Amino acid sequence: MGIEVDHLVGGYSQVPVLKDVNFQVNDGEVVGLIGLNGAGKSTTINHIIGLLTPQKGRVVVGGTTLSEDPTRYKQQIAYIPELPVLYDELTLAETLSLTMMAYGLEQEATWQRAHRLLKMFRLDNKLDWFPANFSKGMKQKVMIVNAFMTDAKVYIIDEPFLGLDPVAVHDLLTLIEDAKKNGAAILMSTHVLANAEKYCDRFILLHQGQIKVAGTLAQLQAAFPQAGNSLDDIYLSLADGERNE
Repeated sequence: MGIEVDHLVGGYSQVPVLKDVNFQVNDGEVVGLIGLNGAGKSTTINHIIGLLTPQKGRVVVGGTTLSEDPTRYKQQIAYIPELPVLYDELTLAETLSLTMMAYGLEQEATWQRAHRLLKMFRLDNKLDWFPANFSKGMKQKVMIVNAFMTDAKVYIIDEPFLGLDPVAVHDLLTLIEDAKKNGAAILMSTHVLANAEKYCDRFILLHQGQIKVAGTLAQLQAAFPQAGNSLDDIYLSLADGERNE
């Protein structure tokens, strides 16, 4: 049932950042959330994960809203933030255990998934490490393991490639592909447009808090006929248009 953003108006003050944003992310697809800095991408994500309350409209995840069933709503979502968020006083093992308890996951099966992911990202010998011991890229890998071990139905992924080495980027993209094949709905915000173009089924192009255009790459190309064929060309065309406004 994925994600449904239904005529969302919202932001951080009485003056809305988002102005009637309306889209869906279906089960088994990856949708790229694209836009210039300040377009409203993070605000949209913060509404979906429940950090912001809509001024108008609603967000539905897996058939429920946050107000209808907060626990069910949140347990369906795995979130990878742009900047890693870790508890300084918890080891890696304790961090993963806390997530398992928060999601109500069966420990043995989840630890099996976790160990596979830890080995993939070369963290399997660091379970007793604290966040202070990790580099920026390693912290990002911890967030990836923390999210994908949940086997969630919905993934919200915000600028996931920052700080990752090429091997880790490849491994993350493999996990995204696998989650898609298993029926998850995935919303990914990124400025790494080559990856977005290759792995996303559809795109939502935000501009000044509104959806400029949404659809497949072919539909975006039709909407920006003056641009080139790549997503990067379309993005640059949007940037040029903003400078000329």
